[in-house]
Amino acid sequence: MTQQAENIETEATEAKKVENLVQFLSFTLGEEEYGVDILRVQEIRSWEPVSRIPNVPSYEKGVVNLRGAIVPIIDLRERFGLGHLKYTPLTVVVVLQMETEQGSTRVMGVVVDSVSDVIDVDKKSIQDAPDFGTKVSTEFINGLASVNERMVMLLDVRKLLKLEILDEADEIL
Repeated sequence: MTQQAENIETEATEAKKVENLVQFLSFTLGEEEYGVDILRVQEIRSWEPVSRIPNVPSYEKGVVNLRGAIVPIIDLRERFGLGHLKYTPLTVVVVLQMETEQGSTRVMGVVVDSVSDVIDVDKKSIQDAPDFGTKVSTEFINGLASVNERMVMLLDVRKLLKLEILDEADEIL
């Protein structure tokens, strides 16, 4: 094989590897590490006081005005039943977005303990979330990935945001 043919083959192999990679923003909640598709992340902000909304679950912290848009803020730690942690200057809000079936954009902020980094995950290495029975809910987990000897739970942003929409609809009815 000529050097040129080897170079073309190497480039094709590298392109395939990159094609199979998905990037996730990783963050921590307690001792666990989670990840969300980087394409769903609008921005990362530090914690700021929110406007409380009466008669909502305790994990719904309130809303903030983000450049003219009212954005609900939920505490993922509380949403997942991991307890409450006092907010500090290091507390982070990850603003997530997704397009709804109606074509509008849904935006929501989630409070996390800390943001770790952006990780590359090979699509083929993502494993299904195990079935823990009824005690542990895996409804928000899209899969699990092992990254540098750590296990990262990959969250399904669509389900996370969709459930909040359903919760709000139930409250209105």
